[in-house]
Amino acid sequence: MSTMQRALISLTDKSGIEDFAGKLQDLGIEILSTGGTAKKMREHGIAVKDVSEFTGFPEMLDGRVKTLHPKVHGGILYLRGNDSHEEQMAAHGLQQIDLVAVNLYAFDKATQDQNCTVANAIENIDIGGPTMLRAAAKNFQYVTVIVDPADYSQVIAEIKEHGNTTLATRFRLAVKVFQLTSSYDTAIANWLAGVDAATNAHFTGEA
Repeated sequence: MSTMQRALISLTDKSGIEDFAGKLQDLGIEILSTGGTAKKMREHGIAVKDVSEFTGFPEMLDGRVKTLHPKVHGGILYLRGNDSHEEQMAAHGLQQIDLVAVNLYAFDKATQDQNCTVANAIENIDIGGPTMLRAAAKNFQYVTVIVDPADYSQVIAEIKEHGNTTLATRFRLAVKVFQLTSSYDTAIANWLAGVDAATNAHFTGEA
């Protein structure tokens, strides 16, 4: 039986998600999600709780704010067994999140378009995704974080065998996260450095 209680899944690359999420569900793990990821899982008969229901706060600002909430980040970041953290979790009605599977808006793909404006590029800068990934990676002692569908099978196998992933696997996956977020931020910085944001035509897409 899994010792994991809850997974948060929010993906741009949804390959293999129905199999992975289905196996998590079979292991008794509650699944939280947003938008198109939640829709795809429901289409495959997987029970999903919307993050907005979990937090009690709606998505807003055209989806710019979805997962940036204490109930999400508290659930990811709290130190299990720490008396002060346990008391604060109980006092504020927070629940643990043990697995985070997220991949990011495809900034590189969007900006490969020669006609991409700064405004379009900015809308493809992921904020909530890297924030959740970094939080989960920081707390790898307790939280499993996945950015690559190629890691789904090992994670499921370890949960089946041990009730959770091993610390070695959680550490390896955390390193993978910081490698990804570093390259992601570098790609954004390099692209923005090559454009003239003062040029209104390029910024708005208007002639």
